[in-house]
Order: sequence, then structure tokens, then C-alpha cells
Amino acid sequence: MIQTEPSLLLLIPAYNEERRIEPVLRDYGRYFQENYHGKFKLVVVLNGCRDDTIGVVQRVADEFPFISALEFKEPIGKGGALIEGLRLAPLADAIGYVDADGATPPSAFHDLVKRLGEADCVIGSRWLPGAVLHQAQTHKRQFASRAFHMVVQAMFWMNIRDTQCGAKVMHRAAVEKIHSSLTIADMAFDINLLYSLKREKFRVLEVPTEWTDKIGSKVTLFHTSLVMFLSVLRIRLIHLPLFYKMLRPLRPLEVWLYKRLRAPEPLSRTEMAQKAKAQNAAVEASREKADSQEKKRHGVPPKN
Repeated sequence: MIQTEPSLLLLIPAYNEERRIEPVLRDYGRYFQENYHGKFKLVVVLNGCRDDTIGVVQRVADEFPFISALEFKEPIGKGGALIEGLRLAPLADAIGYVDADGATPPSAFHDLVKRLGEADCVIGSRWLPGAVLHQAQTHKRQFASRAFHMVVQAMFWMNIRDTQCGAKVMHRAAVEKIHSSLTIADMAFDINLLYSLKREKFRVLEVPTEWTDKIGSKVTLFHTSLVMFLSVLRIRLIHLPLFYKMLRPLRPLEVWLYKRLRAPEPLSRTEMAQKAKAQNAAVEASREKADSQEKKRHGVPPKN
């Protein structure tokens, strides 16, 4: 007898990925169609794409109906795309995400899902013994990664070796509990997510993963590192409420810095509340539509 697995929602944030994302979507589509024994949905969250990423996603979705797109016309950052995607958490038992470049193969992500019985959140790590790296990062990126890790460890003491690996999966309850505290829209989003989970006493399990450094990365070493450092500092200050309140007059300077660096500005709590209200309505509408379609398939007459 086949064991039914939890319903799973996989998010893939994408920015101008028309040249790379099709084989990734097809690999994930084929793998989960053949190997996953539960409801599976893959949503590509398009973050202000200026190319035809949406056309590629729609073409693949014609072959795999469980693949769809959530499109934002203006850039909202990788973190912003994941914040928006995680609003769909009520639609599944487990919610995860991977990068659009295919650095994490489908089987490796599935391995994380299989370990969800051991923790509230399971994350892949490239720095634990047992990790399989088919193509290592350049020495410069390795140095920057380890230096960033030291900064994060000094500020938050989470004892996580690889916060930035783009492969994570969580239980719905954990996502719903911490979502209102997710405000970092750039690539420091992962720190925001993991620290929020730790503060709420959710268990995070870090396991070695399989990973390939892909050609065509959109990470600019100095620029990205500077933006991430500013965002990490902001996360630390947010959790020092009295001190952060004293710094509120400097908010215009913060906004200016992010704009100067052409980085997505962190979201305010007010913005998060407004978006949450709108998304909850959209999720409820999606649920009702799915229920209606399911009843129609089984010949249940609609209510008058």
C-alpha cells in the first residue's frame, strides 16, 4: 500500500529566468509526478520579470497542470517574492522553496520533505559533512559566504552552518505563525525567516544536501553582500524594540540607502497587514473554486 505524503506547495522565486527555468520546471514536474504520493503544487513567483519567464512557465504548465505562476509586474526582490508566495501556506500541509537555477535537484528537495517528521523546518546545507557539491563556489564566493556566516552567528547565535542555501521546507503552522514578522525583501530573507522560527521556538533541522553552483548567478559579490549586511543589521535592531524606536527618525536615511543600492526596501508592518488581508481573501477564493471543481467532478450539484 502506498503511503500518502502531506500536501506540498513548492515556491520558486524567479527574476528574468526565461533561459534557465524551463528544464528546472520540467525536472521537478516529472520527478514529483512520478515519485510523490500526495498533492503537489509548484508556484513560480515572478518578481518584476522583463523577459518572457511567464510564457515559459505557462508553456510548461500546459504539460504539468500542478505548475502555475504568481506574477508581480514590478520588482519586489527575491525575499519579497517568497513573502508573497508564503501567503499561500493555507493551501498545503508543507511549504518549501528552491532557487530557479536548479542548484538543488528535485530528489534533494524531496529528501528534505521526508525529514519533516523530525522538525518544524528542514533546511539543506552545503557546509555539513555528507553534502554533495557537484560544482563548488569560486574561492571569492566561499570567502564571502563564510565571512557572512560569522557576522550572522555573532548577531543571532542560531548555530546554523548554511543559512543561505536555497532549499527549505516548513510545516504550514510554522509559516502561518511567523509570516507577519517576515519583512526583508532582499536575499537576507533567509535570516529573517530562520531567526523568526527560532524566536517562536520552532525546531530547525539542518541536513547535508546535494547542490550545484550554476553559471549565470545574479549575485554581485560586493553589492549583494552590502545589501545583505544592512538587512541583517535591520533584523537585529528590530528585535531590540526600544533601541529600534529611538532610531525611527533615521528611517528616511534607510530608505535612501536601499534606493541608492537599487535593493528592494524592507516592508513595514502596516504594509504586511494590508497585504495579508488581501491575500487571505484570494486564498479563500482559490479554496472555494477548488472545492467547486472537485464537487463538479463528482457530480455534486451546486448550492442555490
